[in-house]
Amino acid sequence: MSLTRLRPWVVAVAVAVLVVVASVSTLLGAANLGWSRVVAEVWAQLTGGMSPLSATEAAIVWEVRVPRVVLAGLVGAALAVSGAAFQGVFRNPLADPYLLGAAAGAGMAATIVVVAAPQTTGWVLGPLPLAAFAGALGGVSLTWVLGRSAGGGTAVLLLAGIAVASFLTAVQTFAQQLNTDTIKQVYSWMLGGLNTTGWREVLVTLPYIGIASTVLCLCARLLDVLAIGDDEAASLGVHPGRVRVAVLLAASLATAAAVAVSGLIGFVGIVVPHVVRLLAGASYRVVVPLSLLGGATFLIVADYIARTAFAPAELPIGVITAFTGAPFFLVVLRTHRERLR
Repeated sequence: MSLTRLRPWVVAVAVAVLVVVASVSTLLGAANLGWSRVVAEVWAQLTGGMSPLSATEAAIVWEVRVPRVVLAGLVGAALAVSGAAFQGVFRNPLADPYLLGAAAGAGMAATIVVVAAPQTTGWVLGPLPLAAFAGALGGVSLTWVLGRSAGGGTAVLLLAGIAVASFLTAVQTFAQQLNTDTIKQVYSWMLGGLNTTGWREVLVTLPYIGIASTVLCLCARLLDVLAIGDDEAASLGVHPGRVRVAVLLAASLATAAAVAVSGLIGFVGIVVPHVVRLLAGASYRVVVPLSLLGGATFLIVADYIARTAFAPAELPIGVITAFTGAPFFLVVLRTHRERLR
């Protein structure tokens, strides 16, 4: 199937899959509450009836499971739609927030805030998300400048991204060594995770991811125009430079918001957009919004596996996405090997 426009039935199917996955992840978990009792609890909240759950069990549902599912959906959507946007801006199928240095830049800046001002990390308009945004934008910009100065091309851009990410990770490690009290928190954060005991993290990320995702979806048609070349786009009345700046800012904002609450979760921005292309076609009018929905679905599934596979122990979610994404990345790398030469 190759779509050039987003069809309502395609959106309906993607939303239905997301709803099913989110519902299953809410009903089932490490704590064995019984899915039928959780359904009865939800129904009781909607109708004002009697709940079969105790106060503690109800808190597990509404203060742990539901916000965690929502947070996983937001983070997955942000990483996937950012990956699709970066691929469109750079006309590079291997572009990804993790590989371009955006995640590492956001991680470095967020770590500095955690070390220097841990009491401000929960503020909606505090320094953590703003610093992560600046770090993500700086990481991508540095990768782009280094890649262009070395001659451009997919392989050069990838190598530049790896170099930038390694450097920023080294700065991050140095920063955390300055305050050993935060080492455990930072290392746990670096492996990726969605540990939450309430709605604070959802409220922190929702404004940033919502604004950034809206901008990227509105720019999807312009990314299709950029795909034919800058000169052709300019002849059609599109300003390539302005489009790139808007998309880079929005994608960096989405990545930063996700990294600020979840840590470094790799490969989502590679796997989801490519699966969407295989299933629905290469038009960014289709890829961008479906990556948004597909990323939410993908990370909810990954998070469910992370918290239930070895319950009561919990795996870092970055481990789950790496198990899936690393082999997938090798397949994508092989598929596009001609562009690497």
